[in-house]
Amino acid sequence: MKLFVGLGNPGSKYARNRHNIGFMALDRIAEDHGFGPWKSKFQGEIAEGRLGTEKVLLLKPQTFMNRSGQSVGEAMRFYKLESTDVTVFHDELDLAPGKVRVKAGGGHAGHNGLRSIHDHIGAAYDRVRLGIGHPGRKEMVSPYVLSDFAKAEGDWLDNVLRGVSDGAEHLTKDEGGKFMNAVALRTAPARSSKSSPADNPTSKPTEKPEPTADDRTAMQKLLDKFK
Repeated sequence: MKLFVGLGNPGSKYARNRHNIGFMALDRIAEDHGFGPWKSKFQGEIAEGRLGTEKVLLLKPQTFMNRSGQSVGEAMRFYKLESTDVTVFHDELDLAPGKVRVKAGGGHAGHNGLRSIHDHIGAAYDRVRLGIGHPGRKEMVSPYVLSDFAKAEGDWLDNVLRGVSDGAEHLTKDEGGKFMNAVALRTAPARSSKSSPADNPTSKPTEKPEPTADDRTAMQKLLDKFK
C-alpha cells in the first residue's frame, strides 16, 4: 500500500488558497481514478482506491497545516507503513507557478506542513513539489499562500492538477521520470506541426505568376488609354 498525503488547511475558507494545492491534487486523483468516498479517520479525510495494481490511501490532514504530521503518523502506524511508502503533495514557493518537481527525502525548507511531518515520521518520504511562485518579499509569504488563486491562474492550475493525476500511477512504482512526462504532456503540450515558410528554410517561396503577353496593336493600346 502507498500513502499519498495532500497538504492544506481544512474548511471552505481555505479551499482555494495557494497553500491548499496539495488537497486539490488529491481531489483530482480521487475523482479521475474512481476512489471511494472521503471518510473521517486519522485526524483527517481519507479515500481508498487503486492506481494500477497498487492499493493507495489518499489522506488530507484536517489538523491545520502546522500539525499535519500527527495525521500522517497515525495513518502510517495503523497500516504498518514505512516512511518510504509516503508521498506528500505540497505547495512550493521556490518553483514558478505551473512547475512540478519530484523529490525523495531532504529538508523541509521552512514549510510548516513538511516540518511537522519531519517531526513525526522523519525525512525519508517522497514529495511532489507544486510550484506557486514567490511573492518577492519574506513578509508577504504568509498572506500570499493564504490567498486564493486568481481567476487568471485557472488554466495552468487545472493543467497541473490533471497532469499530476495522469501520472499518479507512476509514483506508486517510483517512476519519477514517467510521472514528470505525464505532467509535461498537460503543462507543455507539443507544438503544432504547422509552421510558416520562415520557420522552414527548405520550403520554397511562393512563385509569382508570369506576366501575360500583351498582343494588342498600337492603335488598341492608344484607344484603351482614353477609355
